[in-house]
Amino acid sequence: MGKKKNKVRFELQENETIDECLNRMKQEGYVPVGKYEKPIFKEVIKEDGKVAYEPIRQQIVFEGKLMNDK
Repeated sequence: MGKKKNKVRFELQENETIDECLNRMKQEGYVPVGKYEKPIFKEVIKEDGKVAYEPIRQQIVFEGKLMNDK
């Protein structure tokens, strides 16, 4: 049998800094092993009736593994 992966995702909350998110991970016993970013878009209807997409924010997610996991 394969070893169980103890990885958890931590999403950067609104009004939270990256340092605060990393400290939250550490308090829960996790160390970051990956970072993922993706843009969040909203639909905007232009004057000519066409639909356009505008970025409104960036979603940041850290992947963490247990500190005592070897």
